[in-house]
Amino acid sequence: MAKMTVARAMVEVLKSEGVEIIFGIPGAAIYPFYDALYSSDIKHVLVRTEQAAVHEASGYARTTGKVGVCVATSGPGATNLITGIATAYMDSVPIVAITGQVNSSLIGKDVFQEVDITGATAPFTKHNYLVKDPKKIVRILKEAFYIASTGRRGPVLIDVPIDVQMQEIEFEIPKEIDIPGYKPKEKGHPLQIKRAVEAIESSKRPVVCSGGGVIASGASQELQILIEKQKIPVISTLMGIGSIPTDHPYYLGMIGSHGQKEANLALRQADLLIVIGARLADRALGDTKITDNMKIIHIDIDPAEIGKNVDTNVPIVGDAKQVLSEINKRISERKDFWAHEIKAQKKVLPDDDKLHPYDVLREISRAYNGDYIITTDVGQHQIWAAHNLYIKEPGTFITSGGLGTMGYGVPAAIGAKFGRPDKEVIAITGDGSFQMLLQELATIKREQVPIKVVLFNNTRLGMVYELQKKRCTGRFIATCLDGNPDFMILAKAYGIESMRLESKEKLKEAIEIMKSHKGPFLLEVVTSPDEPTIP
Repeated sequence: MAKMTVARAMVEVLKSEGVEIIFGIPGAAIYPFYDALYSSDIKHVLVRTEQAAVHEASGYARTTGKVGVCVATSGPGATNLITGIATAYMDSVPIVAITGQVNSSLIGKDVFQEVDITGATAPFTKHNYLVKDPKKIVRILKEAFYIASTGRRGPVLIDVPIDVQMQEIEFEIPKEIDIPGYKPKEKGHPLQIKRAVEAIESSKRPVVCSGGGVIASGASQELQILIEKQKIPVISTLMGIGSIPTDHPYYLGMIGSHGQKEANLALRQADLLIVIGARLADRALGDTKITDNMKIIHIDIDPAEIGKNVDTNVPIVGDAKQVLSEINKRISERKDFWAHEIKAQKKVLPDDDKLHPYDVLREISRAYNGDYIITTDVGQHQIWAAHNLYIKEPGTFITSGGLGTMGYGVPAAIGAKFGRPDKEVIAITGDGSFQMLLQELATIKREQVPIKVVLFNNTRLGMVYELQKKRCTGRFIATCLDGNPDFMILAKAYGIESMRLESKEKLKEAIEIMKSHKGPFLLEVVTSPDEPTIP
């Protein structure tokens, strides 16, 4: 066994896990790790704030299927990770976050840049570790990658005191990981699968609700086989967009308070709801009530999610891909698609001389034919994107669904581009969200990341402004962003090409200019503050 410092051992384990890139900012409590990283071939992306490091690791993880890795120092560096970690937890994204910590002998004494980050992140990490014994670092890192990437995926945090990083250990990587009490169940129970098949075949108006778990498990093909054999309409949560192509004849759209009318209508008329990889939280259900006349099959790899928000008749704990494969082996074929009338009610959007967000998004879909990865921020533009973009492949619509984190879109796009350099990556954002983490323009410039940013500028926190308009009789407070910068001058300051779009006549030309530009590009779309989320 070779002897080496804990810091170097950490880098060697990252290499053994196939890590090629990490996102972070160095600091005093994590400098031994960075010094060890200097001699490795792992690429480090220097972000401008630690929250962006998690979002970039998230975008990388969601486009590659690998574990994303981010690094920060102790104290404020670590606490700046928190929103990003919670975002990853809510959306089941595999992340390993490494933080430096003050000297072991000083923990609990409120010294400079000390914070209890393991305590702070306990509610929204799958697991976390404070490394006190240097000899355990290799096993802990191996466990962290295993936990983050198995079962219901999610973030794991490892906090390493600076004195531990500098100690020397005998280095040996264990061949197997065995964690007592952690045995993710992927195979569905045969009896429950049999009950599910019987329920589907005996139903008259079945509906599938597809969530992010379908994409995470790679079950899109199995889902498509099921719905085409049984001719079942599909609705999705926000996280489930892209689980089947959005132009599939059986896809009715996103459900919920900001969902599409036909999707919500199908949900209300169904006598059987097959929920796959979704928790059906408040925003997904909106004002739709699950009646006693509707049976529910709920498939999820996390048993804690089944029955959390709706009562379930047939619970199936297991991986969506595996469970759907078993159902498809036993299911018969149905002759008729029952939701033709609902599908025919699809709303026709106004076609006038004004430049609407849906015009822009549909032109982007047409110009790229769905050959892109889309990331979004959170606000009106997120819903506009969810309703109007053509999503052709699973895992190409990346958004903050559970926590609804403003500022997610641009850094997620950076991570996505590092993960999939072969794909066009477009971040859809609004002026409110964009300004949450706009300093990442420096990361784009420094790393020459050729992403495109489409910024809808309505000089408002649009979602809340619309809420105040409807429910507060126009008593607008704290939603006007009159102090916005000139975004074109801002982009120029970072050396990024940009263009402002103000009229419908210039729409096609603007999208073509953006598409043909080889480097990073910002397209600002001037938008009316009164443009509704759902026309």
